Formats: sequence, structure tokens, C-alpha cells
Amino acid sequence: MFEPMSPFAAQRWIDAIFTSQAAQQGKVVRRKLSDIERYAGYDVFKGEIARRGYTAVRNGDTIVIFCNREPIHRIV
Repeated sequence: MFEPMSPFAAQRWIDAIFTSQAAQQGKVVRRKLSDIERYAGYDVFKGEIARRGYTAVRNGDTIVIFCNREPIHRIV
């Protein structure tokens, strides 16, 4: 586990994700779990996703964030 940075730096890192072009267009963005833990903290990041009404899934060390409020349907 990593110690998160200061709250100000962590919020800037989170803001950079959600102001990206993909996020602004309601697409998906992905980040490594290790980066999330290092730069923001897992609980803080989960809270931000929930606050925005988005959905995220984890596969291994990759977190995929769906930057919209559409339902997720697993295909297989």
C-alpha cells in the first residue's frame, strides 16, 4: 500500500482524470489501482466516483471508470 499525497494534490490528480476529454464526453477512463492508491487513496477515489454517479469495475490492477450514468451489462 502507498501513502496518499496531500489532500490538495490528490484532488488535483482526481480533477485531471475527470476533466479529461474522454471523461467529459461520457466515455471510459482507466487507471492502475497502484496509481490510485499512490496519488489519491482508494477510499477517496471510490467516494469521488460515487459522488459523480459513475460506475467503475476492477480487473487485476486496472480500474475502468464509466464516466456516465448508464447501466453496466456484463456480456459474458
